[in-house]
Amino acid sequence: MNLLDSIYSPQDIKNLDNKKLQELAGELREEIITTVSKNGGHLAPNLGVVELTLAIHRVFDTSQDKIVYDVGHQCYVHKLLTGRRNDFHTLRQHKGMSGFPRCSESIHDAFGTGHSSTSISAALGMAVARDINNDNYSVSALIGDGAMTGGMAFEALNHAGHLGTDLIVILNDNEMSIGENVGGLSKYLTRIRTDPMYSRGKDEIENLLKKLPIGKQVLKVADRLKDSLKYLVVPGMIFEELGFTYLGPFDGHNIEEATNMLKQAKSMKGPVLVHAITRKGKGYKPAEENPDKFHGTGPFDIVSGEVKKKSGAPSYTSIFSDTLMKLAAGDEKVLAITAAMTGGTGLSEFSQQYPNRFFDVGIAEQHAVTLAAGMAKGGYKPVVAIYSTFMQRAYDQVLHDVCQQNLPVVFAIDRAGIVGDDGPTHQGLFDITFLRSTPNLTLMAPKDENELQHMLKTAVELPGPCAVRYPRGAGVGVEMDETPLSLPVGEAEVLRRGSDVMLLAVGSMVTLVEEAAVELAKLGVQATVINPRFIKPLDEDTISHYASKTGCMVTVEEHTLTGGFGSAVIEMLESKGLLNGIKVSRIGIGDQFVEHGHPSIMRRQYGLTTENIVNQALFIVGKRPKLHTALK
Repeated sequence: MNLLDSIYSPQDIKNLDNKKLQELAGELREEIITTVSKNGGHLAPNLGVVELTLAIHRVFDTSQDKIVYDVGHQCYVHKLLTGRRNDFHTLRQHKGMSGFPRCSESIHDAFGTGHSSTSISAALGMAVARDINNDNYSVSALIGDGAMTGGMAFEALNHAGHLGTDLIVILNDNEMSIGENVGGLSKYLTRIRTDPMYSRGKDEIENLLKKLPIGKQVLKVADRLKDSLKYLVVPGMIFEELGFTYLGPFDGHNIEEATNMLKQAKSMKGPVLVHAITRKGKGYKPAEENPDKFHGTGPFDIVSGEVKKKSGAPSYTSIFSDTLMKLAAGDEKVLAITAAMTGGTGLSEFSQQYPNRFFDVGIAEQHAVTLAAGMAKGGYKPVVAIYSTFMQRAYDQVLHDVCQQNLPVVFAIDRAGIVGDDGPTHQGLFDITFLRSTPNLTLMAPKDENELQHMLKTAVELPGPCAVRYPRGAGVGVEMDETPLSLPVGEAEVLRRGSDVMLLAVGSMVTLVEEAAVELAKLGVQATVINPRFIKPLDEDTISHYASKTGCMVTVEEHTLTGGFGSAVIEMLESKGLLNGIKVSRIGIGDQFVEHGHPSIMRRQYGLTTENIVNQALFIVGKRPKLHTALK
């Protein structure tokens, strides 16, 4: 029997000797590699924290002590050690185990996470609550050096140092976030990592002071001498200046050393930062050599390390990449910005071809947007490539810094809609609501990959702010025009004309309503199909005309219904006094968070199918629905 088979709770590892712990570390890696190779998931981050997580569970009792995982994409080892081994094969599957910490899964998950740079704030809040309640437990935040580039992490460090409460920050330093880290903090940590004097300097100074004669005046001089020498020997000491006691750096793959360092941190008063050095992807050669590729991966072949790719149409992300390269080649004012997502947003080639026009700001979405505003003010055309779920992190900057000044910044919003296995923290289901309410902003959504390239060209040519939202994954497979073309702003595309019902769909849902129109025709119902193209401004004349003509309307969006596209259409018709007498059915996501699961499963669950569109259309025109899956 494997050693892992005997681990039912963290208590089972408390008394294992170093040899057994090393054996267990190997089995944990094997279990993670095997499961992720089938289900996909975050491989490299989890392989990099195996020993560190074992040390954490040896020192802390996570049924009482609180461990907050930053982002949470490094929690697989934690889940395997906390009674979830038997369910681990369901990782990231529909109704299975989440790929991120989930409080509803286990008492050992102290805080739900999925976005970066939040752990220290949450942990500090828990520590404050503990102190007010006069409770007695440890609170720790496990944060990567990539997440440390987020401004929220610095805000929390600053506040924690000011409060002086007992708090442990475990810095997992693997020199990577999703891709290679950028910025001054990364260079600072590199100095700590590579300068042997750093780790020795502080202890040696303190040992020197212990040998000095004791006396009040001497102690005062000694304290000043200690600080003076510290700055000579230790470059920066940024964490101690913020009010933390700094411990490290140490080898995060040495279980005994990590355990001792964490025990020391736990015994100390006030905020403590523990600096562990780890290697992302450790124990699996392909992941060690390509940690960015295996940060988040689909299913792959374990022997070769090759990701199992699906054949078919190019992805929307790749079309964005190709189009931006074309636009940049013809206009030197076009710049590209990403927040630590160079590969994910399709900007790798741009960064190599135009290094002086490419900017990776680290995990700092707010800064990315206001940086773009400044560039636009200077006469450039910045394109901010960002996932929908991360766009919401920079809402104030979009509204205040870009749109109030009507600056020509383009937001290329990837992963719009249901994204699947990463679950509620990553679904792109809210951007229409908060963007369409923002004055001066133009908002588009392409029905296919060919229309995406035309929208990007249109966006770059606009004199004000613009956002283009597009889904994750492969396009429809349409033939691509050789050259991107400009679209007439605010003009919808009428794809089919019929007298019984009007079908309007946003973006990738257009294909579904076209299919529904064909099925409806077989049942004697003639549908008008409209591709709005522009969510804002709406083509009011076209939509009003066909709404009045048919008297029946179905809107479809892979987005929350609250304040979404369907709401925009109803508001527009109401403002024109046309809503009375028009039957409306809206299909989309209700007032809830969408769990993890394959996009096809989740779309069916929420009625984003051809069948349901047909049923809704039949219902509002007064005919019996064809299938029993009709939704009210």
